[in-house]
Amino acid sequence: MVSESIERVGHSAPPAHLSVADISKRFGGVQALERIEFEVARGEVMALVGDNGAGKSTLMKILAGAYVADEGSFQLEGKPVSIASPQDATRLGIQIVYQDLALCENLDVSANLSLGSEPIKPGWGFLPRCLRPIDDLLMEKTALKAIDQLQVRTLKSVRARVGGLSGGQRQAIAIARAVGADSSVVLLDEPTAALGVVQTRQVLDVVKRLRDTNHAVVYISHNLKDIFEISDRITVLRHGSNVATYRTDGTTPDEIVVAMTAGVTAGSTDAD
Repeated sequence: MVSESIERVGHSAPPAHLSVADISKRFGGVQALERIEFEVARGEVMALVGDNGAGKSTLMKILAGAYVADEGSFQLEGKPVSIASPQDATRLGIQIVYQDLALCENLDVSANLSLGSEPIKPGWGFLPRCLRPIDDLLMEKTALKAIDQLQVRTLKSVRARVGGLSGGQRQAIAIARAVGADSSVVLLDEPTAALGVVQTRQVLDVVKRLRDTNHAVVYISHNLKDIFEISDRITVLRHGSNVATYRTDGTTPDEIVVAMTAGVTAGSTDAD
């Protein structure tokens, strides 16, 4: 179990906001996840690491409701919950930011942040929703609030078209959209992949501020330098199974690499 893994490497865990137990998932003859234990607390960044095929993306998609677990249970603030669809995840305050970001480049920032939940001007209830006029002013105010919350200082205007923004700015917009969806858990899948040094710095700063807003953040990345800069804890998966969970300030990149590649922790000769 996660709590046992944390105890075995010498640290206790903060109170979990979202936790899963005994999560398993099979695709045909491939066992993608086997009895996974995982948790993340509010106000922390939990890094999820492992080589390709370790099960990281599968676990993220189960938490986001894109996949349904074959077995296992979920708890939010200690209460059992069900995650069987993206709608379930959204209702529970769980948002995922995929690598492709799913932004509309032809729309401006404010429209992207309200996509699918655009505010409607009052007094038009007699019309079908698809024909009611959008409240552009309220949409802009909502966008400004989300951007200000994460202090995305490189963005000059929420009226800027997304197609003209840098990769780092687009990642920040995608994260801001997740925050604006009344979320408490944000899942980030390789948010700095293919970004340059400056853009990566922008995204890491946004992730730090996301933690400061009391969100529970799950961060997938292959970049250990970034992980050690921004994460509070690190959960290692290997071949679809738990290896261990570490406090970031109590481990080293070398120890994480050994756990990822050999499935063992310091002082242990066997994988979990």
